Amino acid sequence: MQQLTAKPVLLIFVAIYAVILVIVGAYYSRETKTSDEFVLAGKGLGSIVLIGTFLATYTGNGTISGGGNSLAYTYGLWPGIFFALPAIGGIIVLFLLSKKIRSSSSYTVAQLLENKYGRTARLLAGLIIALSMISICAYQYKGLAFILNVTTGMDVNIATAVAAVLIIFLAFSGGLKSVAVTDAISAFIMLFGIIIATPLVIRAAGGWSNVIASSSPESLTLSGGQTFTGFISGYLPLFFLTMGDQNLYQRIAAGDGEKTVKKGFIGWFLGMLVVMPLVAFISFSAKVIFGDNIDPGMAFMSSTTVIPTLAGGILLAAAAAFIITTGDSYLLSGATNITYDIYAEKINPNATDAQKFKVTRWTIVIAGIAAYILLQFFPTVLAIQYWSYTIYGAGITPALIGALCWKKVTKTGGIASMIVGTIVTIVYEMMKQPLGLATVLVAVPVAVIVLIVVSFLTQKENQK
Repeated sequence: MQQLTAKPVLLIFVAIYAVILVIVGAYYSRETKTSDEFVLAGKGLGSIVLIGTFLATYTGNGTISGGGNSLAYTYGLWPGIFFALPAIGGIIVLFLLSKKIRSSSSYTVAQLLENKYGRTARLLAGLIIALSMISICAYQYKGLAFILNVTTGMDVNIATAVAAVLIIFLAFSGGLKSVAVTDAISAFIMLFGIIIATPLVIRAAGGWSNVIASSSPESLTLSGGQTFTGFISGYLPLFFLTMGDQNLYQRIAAGDGEKTVKKGFIGWFLGMLVVMPLVAFISFSAKVIFGDNIDPGMAFMSSTTVIPTLAGGILLAAAAAFIITTGDSYLLSGATNITYDIYAEKINPNATDAQKFKVTRWTIVIAGIAAYILLQFFPTVLAIQYWSYTIYGAGITPALIGALCWKKVTKTGGIASMIVGTIVTIVYEMMKQPLGLATVLVAVPVAVIVLIVVSFLTQKENQK
């Protein structure tokens, strides 16, 4: 098994890409003048940019350092490939809901929830979503730190701080206009890079026949040796996040028309069918190359050091692309909640557009620092990934889907579901999962049951 050796020349590719991002961010910082442009890009995103921003938002560090990468490296090829299933299910659900999402004219999911459940629900949702968004941003810092470690040997802790500064700057600069354009650039670099690199990584592992021969029989099974509950626990948090993800809702609302949004969904779907399986193939092959000499979260990125420099540099730049654009997307999204659902709703209801614009930008800085601090409390990328997905999936998604799809849902039922889902997630995690089940298997069912039961018990609210 090989030891991971830093390959500084690869940093050139990442640096070139980072410079391009900074230039784009600076340009759109000058072009963005209103809060609507900053948060929803003036609702003028075209189909190509929409495809790119959907794909880049969804496949960040959670794919190439956590999720599909870690599952393929730790358990086997099929568990990694199956990480595409939550994406497929989520895309179908969001496509069916896209007209309702666009017609809501909401900046945030919390605003959408207010339409059904009232102002208290908006405030509560704003807090839950901001916490989840900031948590998701946090592990993007670690992913970019892994890249700096692979290329320079820089200490991961120092590299994490450097990553935080870059991601905060890009989110601060141009808002969704900047983020969406850099997303599109990043998405197409990633598609190109991963298609070129996959056969090269397999060849570096001795060819596919050697990968199979060197892998344990268990790692070639559909479950990878996991129990049924362990298996589905790896995918349900992402599925429930996808159905209610504010970042995706904002991009649906930012498209310049229904046809454009449909094209965005089709492109996103096809892109996921390429990216997710290839990540699994690369990470599974990396297991044969490095064995247990690397952290599972570094499997995808470490593979860039064992293939030709040009291909490795493109792939590493692509990895940096997805991490950075996902980080600034979620940071922007969380800051938007704080501005619109807390500041403009409770602190300064008469806030002008200029004040909201200013508060959103500086909230990005504060939230970005909070994400860095939060990261210190989680041992792995996968741990904070599942935490952030679950708190959103249990605290927001059941109430949100109920608001969009169920006429009998009530204000009390929705609020109760949000509160209970969030509390169960936090308490069950603090108790270190005492039932031996993943938090998602406890918190989401409880939130759904509360939504249904309380709504049926309070049907008089719908008669007013």
